[in-house]
Amino acid sequence: MKKLILACVLLLTSQICLALAPYLQGTKLPEADLPTQLALLEKKLDAEGFKVIGRHAPKGLAGRATLVVTDRAMLETIRAIGGSAVIASGIRVAVQTDGTVSYMNPDYWYRAYLRGQFKAARPAVRSVQARLEKALGEGRPFGGDVPEGDLANYRYLIGMERFDAPNSELSSHASFEDALKAVQDGLSKGTGNTSRVYELVMPEQKIAVFGVAMNDPGDGEGWWVNKIGADHMAGLPYEVFIVGNKVYALYGRYRIALAWPALGMGQFMGIMNAPEAIRTTLTRVAGGPEKGN
Repeated sequence: MKKLILACVLLLTSQICLALAPYLQGTKLPEADLPTQLALLEKKLDAEGFKVIGRHAPKGLAGRATLVVTDRAMLETIRAIGGSAVIASGIRVAVQTDGTVSYMNPDYWYRAYLRGQFKAARPAVRSVQARLEKALGEGRPFGGDVPEGDLANYRYLIGMERFDAPNSELSSHASFEDALKAVQDGLSKGTGNTSRVYELVMPEQKIAVFGVAMNDPGDGEGWWVNKIGADHMAGLPYEVFIVGNKVYALYGRYRIALAWPALGMGQFMGIMNAPEAIRTTLTRVAGGPEKGN
């Protein structure tokens, strides 16, 4: 009996120890304007083999920006996995004019985005993690805690969406090429007051991912991020991704909760309109049916 109790205690303790946070604090930079801060980060990341593919300075979130980079080995791993793994292509680093730096925790985000394929990607994930720490500093984790074993099947509450929720699908087209053109055209036109942050296409696998800025002052990123915590800037931008002939964006009750896992229910209720507003905007970008049609 004593051995059983001890085993249970050790199991519970290990589960607590293996909880992961979505973000890591980097070494603070000198205070400067955002272009200067982004240029400094770009130089540090380039030295560790990362390639910059996008910059994101959300409307309504003054003094904050995100730099999006890719890693060659990670992209090769994603190509080999295929399908929805393409959403994991962008590596996000955030900075503020006061010099505060933070970045996505690869161990957290890749477990959530790659799910059952995380084990196959582990060598590339470890390499990304080590080189981000070298470039940006190995700071404290923050943003909430999720047991690592829960991330592959994460949801905020019972009854809420997971990664593969049906309402993450935005539109369906005749082919991958048509789906790609629809999203590219939607972003080029600024549909729904959006703009392209980055674009990455893997034509042989018929997969693609876009980082999308949602700039509308009424229902864009600014209003809901300010309500729940702008320190989580490394959770942006929002992704639209294509697999085959279908276009997807992870539904807000999953995607926002994954990026803000410590969000209180009261805070979540304060942005209860955000998930549908995001879906409506991105459906328009994806060339999907208008609401009510």
